[in-house]
Amino acid sequence: MKKTFLVWFFVCVASALFAQTNKVEVNFTYTKQSGFASNQFAVWIEDAQGRHIKTLYATKFTAAGGWQKREFSLPLWVKQSNLAGMKKPQVDAITGSTPKSGDQRYVWDGTDSTGKAVPAGEYRVIVEGSLRNENSVIYTAVVKLGGEKGKVTAQARYTGTSTAERGMIGPVTVTY
Repeated sequence: MKKTFLVWFFVCVASALFAQTNKVEVNFTYTKQSGFASNQFAVWIEDAQGRHIKTLYATKFTAAGGWQKREFSLPLWVKQSNLAGMKKPQVDAITGSTPKSGDQRYVWDGTDSTGKAVPAGEYRVIVEGSLRNENSVIYTAVVKLGGEKGKVTAQARYTGTSTAERGMIGPVTVTY
């Protein structure tokens, strides 16, 4: 009995050590901005064709209807996620209050929004931030599931003329 248990234990440990994981970790520093029409962000995954796979997080104000009041509140995520077609429990599962300033960490487990494992291949990690009114940032990083592990720094694309809030989300790193 004891010998069977030990063999089973070592098989489980070895499997865990050598199993290929599709875990993707997204990290960045968030600095809360003062004023109106800011501090909104979303983190999500798309496939190589730009189809929404799964939202990891979205600020509650935008997801709970703020996007209808403020057209500049995460417009790319609202469109890509089909937020208008989501039911309340789906929205509640991906949202949270705007966090306090500090390090943020979001983990994707390699599944889609229904919990089904996605196939190996190329995926994009997107972080969109509404900085103030029409000023925004979109960070994008490409990861490959099912291959070698890596770490990348997402590329930022800013829109709008103000540079005052560009420190709201800063550098986004993705480990896979």
